[in-house]
Amino acid sequence: MAKSLKDRLVEVLLDSKLITKEQLDKALKMQKKEKSNIGEVLVKEGFITQKDLMIILSRELNIPPMNLARYKISPDVIKLIPERIAKQYHLLPVAILGNTLTLAMSDPLNIFAIDDIRMLTKFDIDPVLATESDIKEAINIYYGTASTEMSQILEDAKEKEGELEVVEHEDIDISRLTEESKKAPIVKMVDLMLAEALKKRASDIHIEPCERELRIRYRIDGALHEALTLPKKNQNAVLARLKIMSKLDITESRLPQDGRFKIRLEGREVDFRVSVLPVSYGSKVVLRALDKSSLGVGLDKLGFLKEELERFEEGLKRPYGMLLLTGPTGCGKSTTLYSILNKLNTPEKNIITVEDPVEYQVEGITQIPVNADIGLTFSAGLRGLLRQSPDIIMVGEIRDFETADIAIKASLTGELVLSTLHTNDAPGAITRLIDMGVEPFLVASSIVLTAAQRLCRRICPHCKEEADIPMAVLERVWINKAEMDKLKGKKFFKGRGCPKCNNTGYYGRMGTLEVLIIDDAIRDMIIKCVPADQLKDYAVKHGMSTLRDNALKKFINGDTTLEEVLRITTVE
Repeated sequence: MAKSLKDRLVEVLLDSKLITKEQLDKALKMQKKEKSNIGEVLVKEGFITQKDLMIILSRELNIPPMNLARYKISPDVIKLIPERIAKQYHLLPVAILGNTLTLAMSDPLNIFAIDDIRMLTKFDIDPVLATESDIKEAINIYYGTASTEMSQILEDAKEKEGELEVVEHEDIDISRLTEESKKAPIVKMVDLMLAEALKKRASDIHIEPCERELRIRYRIDGALHEALTLPKKNQNAVLARLKIMSKLDITESRLPQDGRFKIRLEGREVDFRVSVLPVSYGSKVVLRALDKSSLGVGLDKLGFLKEELERFEEGLKRPYGMLLLTGPTGCGKSTTLYSILNKLNTPEKNIITVEDPVEYQVEGITQIPVNADIGLTFSAGLRGLLRQSPDIIMVGEIRDFETADIAIKASLTGELVLSTLHTNDAPGAITRLIDMGVEPFLVASSIVLTAAQRLCRRICPHCKEEADIPMAVLERVWINKAEMDKLKGKKFFKGRGCPKCNNTGYYGRMGTLEVLIIDDAIRDMIIKCVPADQLKDYAVKHGMSTLRDNALKKFINGDTTLEEVLRITTVE
């Protein structure tokens, strides 16, 4: 009787001394409990590597291995096998050549699966080896995409509920619209849209009314991507559903509205901040996903270089003074501020924040939401919290002289104040405060550190490959010509594009900092109102790395591309 794949694998692993009998016994118990593949359990527990597992299986079975992340599979091939069967047998159709279907399988010895697929597709089967985890991930990518499931939902809605009527703003039947928003197809549409966005790591969902359709886009790693289009007739019901979830007035269609709601997905709690804006063909909705799981991320996990982080943390050791984080909207300032607050949040400290809005609720920190309608502005909140004996103050943004003046005076009386400004670089924060009307001597006395931040996209690890970049191109963008000789023979990388990164070549983002530490010489320059470019020249000569310097280091390290460096930084 032929041995099963499991028996053959166990025998080879023991004979080659890659695992011990004790490790095998532990893995077998876990496999029985989790009802998973023995090879996957061994890898998960760290007893063997994924690479060793694939080499052994490929050699023993004489079947070539396949890295599914490196292939883009045609939808025409995928639809040959229903999702239910792909999940049942842990397999995936990969390609068709003549009358042969290449089939990625975690267990190529499963003759029942091969026979079933042969009968189902009428193709000869050529099995290749893939890990169970890779197949599961590929099934999630290729099957059950939002557009496919949405089409099925819309089809069901046609059969069961008839046509959904397009309702003009002037004649909205509120009671009917409320009922429509609670019907199963609409609820499913919205739930699917939210789940799909989170699965794809979207930070924002844009729901945009067009003349003949409703367009949905996801912002992933800072860039917008087309996700779905829905029939125009569903527009008002989808909008009503989102407004009801956000506790907004569904009868209001002429003024902007802001709200929020919370969902739980696979044990993960996510808040959504909702903005509704009246536009030409209805109301545009933008949802910002606020994932609480990112709250506990330390500064060392934000992608900063070691030397960047060391300079930045030097400022955090000060018992009082002001630390300013600068950069455009969407550059990760809020995430960095919350990481700082988590680092400083101890039972001995009284931390109070003034935010517009409060994005995350943090245990142990007092948070004040700005409400300009009732007069609770940043400056009013600051004045109030100063009577609450704070040790550390965080002001979401310094927007005017009054807020800047109160914050600076608080930092001079023993509090550590954290805040943000919209400037292009770290020295620009100094001149911005002076331009607001703050006296230069107060700025010089209070500021201990300013840091400019940007986010650059990380090369996708699943499709990372060598990039051919001519030296002539590097010479045009490199600032320090003396460093050019070190680049000769250096390997550079890019992402080819694969299903895991939506064929962009990028997966995730990392922070880049420009940290200006205020020393006595810079204080003298501030009092004399020296321009920002002269401040920067002095700081660079005395050890400050610019945003471009640090971004180029990430490029040299193989973490990002030259295109990203040029996108997020300017020529010095």
